[in-house]
Amino acid sequence: MTPGTADRPLMPFEDFEDLLDVAPDHVRLEYVDGRVRTKDPLSVEDFEELERRAPETVRLEYINGKLEVKAMPDGNHRCILMWLLRQCMQHRPDLDLVPESGVKAEAYRKGRARTDATLAPVDHFRGHGEWSDPEGSLMAVEITSHDRDTNQRDRIDKPVGYAAADIPVYLLIDRDNNTLTVHSEPKDGRYQQISRHPWGATVELPAPVNITLETEKLKDYAD
Repeated sequence: MTPGTADRPLMPFEDFEDLLDVAPDHVRLEYVDGRVRTKDPLSVEDFEELERRAPETVRLEYINGKLEVKAMPDGNHRCILMWLLRQCMQHRPDLDLVPESGVKAEAYRKGRARTDATLAPVDHFRGHGEWSDPEGSLMAVEITSHDRDTNQRDRIDKPVGYAAADIPVYLLIDRDNNTLTVHSEPKDGRYQQISRHPWGATVELPAPVNITLETEKLKDYAD
């Protein structure tokens, strides 16, 4: 992680106050060690109501039954996403790489994850609401941010949640160690195949994605 990541609050206190102002009366929030937490167990329905009311600067997720805050992307994060978008458009014009996609994740679709991008057939999400059923999605993408919850969220919780939702491929672009990790073949809530590649390698994304990534360009975004 970059210097100071461990000490950086995941949510500014001003954003917490704004969220507190709009939270439903029965959802009690607290601000602990730079994080927002709920004082009581939170249902999926209560999470969705809170998320609908949240300020635009606050991106919320519901993972393992807990409220989580997703960091806002910085410049290199956005550049990496655009690099991947160009690669996907070149190789698979029949697919859309949709940024900021809300997915019903985990077993029984009880989680609510906000992917950095989701790969799916063109117009797949037409008519969907904020949180889409994962059926038909080919790949979930996460690009790590330099925040202290990245390890638990992107490397541990998200692979489990996406595998349980049967998303065929999960691509993690990891800015802390300059690698791409490809997860595939979900079964029984776990990806059976996991391969890690350094930035600069040629990376094969397996079926049903079937895209070859030339990743030398990612070295320009190392930080």
